[in-house]
Amino acid sequence: MMRFLIVEDHPLFREALEGALQLAAPAAEILQATSIDGALEQAAAAAELDLILLDLSMPGTTGLSGIIRIRKAFPRIPVVIVSGHQDPQIIAGALSLGVSGYILKSSSKQELAQSIGEVLRGAVCVPAAYRGLVRPQRAAGPAQDLLKRLHELTPQQLRVLEMLKRGLQNKQIAFELNISETTVKVHVSDILRKLNVLSRTKAIVEMSRIDFATLAGEGAGLKGERSQADPPSG
Repeated sequence: MMRFLIVEDHPLFREALEGALQLAAPAAEILQATSIDGALEQAAAAAELDLILLDLSMPGTTGLSGIIRIRKAFPRIPVVIVSGHQDPQIIAGALSLGVSGYILKSSSKQELAQSIGEVLRGAVCVPAAYRGLVRPQRAAGPAQDLLKRLHELTPQQLRVLEMLKRGLQNKQIAFELNISETTVKVHVSDILRKLNVLSRTKAIVEMSRIDFATLAGEGAGLKGERSQADPPSG
């Protein structure tokens, strides 16, 4: 029996995704999580997962960092993004991180099911209007180097970095992760070294480069290409 995990904090979208999964694989078991931390716990507890459906805009995550955390912890589980973000550079950034597809939330249940079916058969699904415009090698512009450096962080270091971005101090991070402040300091030191920055503030500034607004701004050129490629309406 196949087993899927939906990672989505909005009940209506979770329901829509559940319906699409039932169309694509009627006998599958469907698990749900409403945060990245919850998704990681579910994935760790599950005997085996065949697919993770992930919303990009999740509580406690910054831009593409949710993908990085899940891919780092479970690199063998296919991940498909289901998102309302339609900017080509955001889509390309997600694809550059090794996801198996990107589905728009505006898709119908039948379209969702068809795309999920394609991924289960081994294909990489991308919205038709974006094919040829989003390429992993073009993803994220200047942020691409940062994405590579983030891949060098351990899952725990990625979590600490997210907490730094939220403004938490070492004592608060230690409490949330149930570790010592000394261990937090070691993680922070390793994070700064791997990101090649000198301070926590600089690390936070670096993380802002993979926020959606920044990525969309860097994708302005691709937007222009898409508008020229789109067929005229009417």
